[in-house]
Amino acid sequence: MISFASDYIAGAHPQVLKRLVETNLEPLPGYGEDPYCAAAKEKIRAACGCPQAQVELLTGGTQTNQIVISTLLRDHEGVVAAKTGHVSTHEAGAVEHAGHKVLELPQTGGKLRADTLREYIESFYGDENHEHMVFPGMVYISHPTEFGTLYTKAELEELAKVCRSCSMPLYLDGARLGYGLMSGESDLTLEDIARLCDVFYIGGTKVGALCGEAVVFTRNNRPAHFVNAIKKRGALLAKGRLLGVQFDALFTDGLYFELSRHAMEMARELKALFHEKGVKFYLESPTNQQFVILSSDRIEELKQNVTFSFWEKYDARHTVIRFCTSWSTTPEDLAYLRSVL
Repeated sequence: MISFASDYIAGAHPQVLKRLVETNLEPLPGYGEDPYCAAAKEKIRAACGCPQAQVELLTGGTQTNQIVISTLLRDHEGVVAAKTGHVSTHEAGAVEHAGHKVLELPQTGGKLRADTLREYIESFYGDENHEHMVFPGMVYISHPTEFGTLYTKAELEELAKVCRSCSMPLYLDGARLGYGLMSGESDLTLEDIARLCDVFYIGGTKVGALCGEAVVFTRNNRPAHFVNAIKKRGALLAKGRLLGVQFDALFTDGLYFELSRHAMEMARELKALFHEKGVKFYLESPTNQQFVILSSDRIEELKQNVTFSFWEKYDARHTVIRFCTSWSTTPEDLAYLRSVL
């Protein structure tokens, strides 16, 4: 049995795990005040080309999204997101649980378009009853999107322009950011994202770490008493070293980008394999998530040997399923899939 169910099916990359073992018995301060956290943050600033960035290490993606969004918004505000955005669909209402509405807008290929955002804001403030409504306070996007699609530099620049004209922070969820950056179809760099976004996070959980995400505030805009907010929401590790050691390892000698590049090489081979076998694509993504359509009978047969993710029903007899490659995918995994597909 092999798995293409997600990109966090394995534990940690051996190099990351090795550093955790090597530092295991070192007595260190808690709550992220250790030298490994400091080193990781400095390496992330350098990789982003943003020396003024304020970096915080958090435990997981849902916690990160909820904490960043809820601390940047005021009581009367909500967060604007594509209807298919991760905070809109797969986070169990975490943002709403924090007291803020997700304001859903139509998407195009999983992406939020600048003209859609502009029209929504103009319509909102053009409504004489808007004081009785939830105000748009910030914008959430992810890169890659839920459909594995990518924003171009021009698209991100247009979104950033609209956000700045309305004094709304632009927040980018980077759970799979490494895979987006290393896609052959991407024209965005980490430096571009730091330049255009007010805050974003670099995902570790899905790119070689046991757990953890690195939040980057790019404009000296980290909310006041942010550590207090993290703790209040149950996401502050006493042993913050666990996050620091991992991100320090990931951002030493380009390991984060090396692992992401490998996942994309495996994704290209996976896509070629589906074409070779005549599998129909629902969406041919440029990143590590591939969405294909199979009959119900074929899915049941394949489940005996391979795990993957349900995405949505296509029709009465067919289902869209998702296959993910990751840093841990091997050529042997693909060879086995070829033999059973």
